[in-house]
Amino acid sequence: MTNQGSPLRDAFLSALVALGLFAPMVGLQTHVGAHGIALVPRPLAVASLVGAVFVLRLAIRLWQGRRPAAGMSMMAGAAAGRIALAAGRARRFLVPALLALALLMPVVASRSTLDLGVLVLTYVMLGWGLNIVVGLAGLLDLGYVAFYAVGAYSYALIAQATGLGFWSCLPAAGALAALWGITLGFPVLRLRGDYLAIVTLAFGEIIRIVLLNWVSLTGGPNGISGIPRPTLFGLRFTMTDEPGTFAGFFHLAPSSAHRLVFLYYVILALALLTNWVTLRLRRQPLGRVWEALREDEIACRSLGINITTTKLTAFAVGACFGGFAGAFFATRQGFISPESFTFMESATVLAIVVLGGMGSQLGVVLAALVMIGGPEMFRALADYRMLIFGLALVVMMVLRPRGLVTERKPSVSLGGAARAIPAALIAEGRS
Repeated sequence: MTNQGSPLRDAFLSALVALGLFAPMVGLQTHVGAHGIALVPRPLAVASLVGAVFVLRLAIRLWQGRRPAAGMSMMAGAAAGRIALAAGRARRFLVPALLALALLMPVVASRSTLDLGVLVLTYVMLGWGLNIVVGLAGLLDLGYVAFYAVGAYSYALIAQATGLGFWSCLPAAGALAALWGITLGFPVLRLRGDYLAIVTLAFGEIIRIVLLNWVSLTGGPNGISGIPRPTLFGLRFTMTDEPGTFAGFFHLAPSSAHRLVFLYYVILALALLTNWVTLRLRRQPLGRVWEALREDEIACRSLGINITTTKLTAFAVGACFGGFAGAFFATRQGFISPESFTFMESATVLAIVVLGGMGSQLGVVLAALVMIGGPEMFRALADYRMLIFGLALVVMMVLRPRGLVTERKPSVSLGGAARAIPAALIAEGRS
């Protein structure tokens, strides 16, 4: 059993680390005065944060010390099973409610909220695409932003060179991203774990550096501007009511909100398509092979499963959806540059997948709402919003280390409907 001095010692060390971090960042504030810039100390703010870290860390250690012992594991497993059953029942109502809210968002939301909804749905689609590689196949990919960039630049270059519209170029952008996914998959067939993560991270940086230096094709750091906007059956969204425009055809007053609503439903349709394809593939032999690969690659080889094909298809399908999201990003912004496809984008999408629970489609949606929508909703708190957001993530990692949606439902079951597997019965590190 852990001695009584250990929690206090751990909380004290955590407070010291917090003091070292917060003293320069929070304790010193720059102030522009008549004689230049001066540093204003804020000891009360630092003391409050350090005290909060001490109290929270002590509470966490005391709570961890009261967890069920090994002899009560069966009771804990039964309780976890009941919780998983209740969560499964709640999911039946939560999923239709979220879908109805998404469909009615343009009717009830303001323009700023709708724009935020477009951003959240973009990350939901990216999270679902990466979930195929990380959550289903168990391949840690830190360079997913590369396929996002390939899709964006493919659409921009093809549309400007050929004059084709968004819907004509969208399949080409996804196909090229899938091709690059296969290109990445071949060199990493024998890599696993940290080594796979390092290579995929390098791949993402290689793509960004190529885009930055191939000035004749990509425009280099200046990027590509004037990217064609999407149309609705050939109707353009402009601020005029001329023939061939959306407002002119339906005899409406020109408004920029029309294009925003259209973009919202476009990304919603693309995200739902990603979800539908993922769920369908998951129930197919290919999806079950991905899950088997995630659980044990050696066992897959012993069963005669073609590991090469399995990994390449996971990379290709995940990259294809990343390319679709990149094409939408390009047509929405009208301008792209290498600065939009940094490693932080890959880290954000991977954090959404992990926070939501690897392999969980609903978890990705909830995590995207928390990670993308949360900081934007609390923008009025200025500098403190990121601090609150980081604290919430730390609490989340302590209370729900396997993600928001932890239980797993088998893709195939014998003798009736599949029952959800609670997190307590899943091996550590598995989804």
